Amino acid sequence: MSLNTAHANGGVLIHAGECILLFSDAVTIEFHGHPENVFRGGKSGRLYLTTHRMIFNNKNQQDGLVSFSFPFVTLSDLELEQPVFGANFIKGKVRAQPNGNWVGEVKFRLTFKKGGAIDFGQAMLKAAHMASRTGTNADAPPPYAPPPGPWYAAPPPAYAPPPGGYYGWVPQAEAFPNAPPANSVYMTDSPPPYPGINGYNGYAQAPQNGATGFTQQPMPPADAKAAEAAQSAYYDPSKPQCAYVPPPAYYEPPPSYQETKKDQ
Repeated sequence: MSLNTAHANGGVLIHAGECILLFSDAVTIEFHGHPENVFRGGKSGRLYLTTHRMIFNNKNQQDGLVSFSFPFVTLSDLELEQPVFGANFIKGKVRAQPNGNWVGEVKFRLTFKKGGAIDFGQAMLKAAHMASRTGTNADAPPPYAPPPGPWYAAPPPAYAPPPGGYYGWVPQAEAFPNAPPANSVYMTDSPPPYPGINGYNGYAQAPQNGATGFTQQPMPPADAKAAEAAQSAYYDPSKPQCAYVPPPAYYEPPPSYQETKKDQ
């Protein structure tokens, strides 16, 4: 897990190829068991479940914790609680990634103000289980590395899962009918450094020793040109009358943890 690494321009920052499965705009998160001040007090904001992790974005941009990334490989002790009195909630434990702007582990509790905790929790458990099939060593989460290149507005496929889902599984979205607001999802060219529900699909095959991380396969010249074209425009075959052309890339990197602290 990394601190203040998953936000940009007032929105969420994801990796290349990462897709948002579920989105909630009314979530409160509380942390327990860690001495750092950034984990104190309840925080309200947006919660994203993606193909590779869970991301919380704080609505209070002046707080010491603006964004919080929970890769599946760093999660443990996940439970769905349904108390007789009060709202349902999800609780668990997350471990820090090396270089992730904090150290150790912390317990968390997620409460959904408008309902949907059970659906979200079941989808998160399913996605985490699918990601674990790659054989990643959960005791050694990969270190966080800032994206080396620019970030830019994500194309429409990043906002929701494909209609057919993944391997026959489609997240239940009745409790979360809304996609993230337009122009609030940003993407880097860096692939995820940890496995997701697609495993190593689209990247090099997993090494025999079970090492974590992705390595992109080298592209032939023709494929490289196609990839370049895909970054400049998007065409949805199901909507032939529409086309998507992304705005220019943002060439400044996302704010660092130190920069976030200076602005407070």
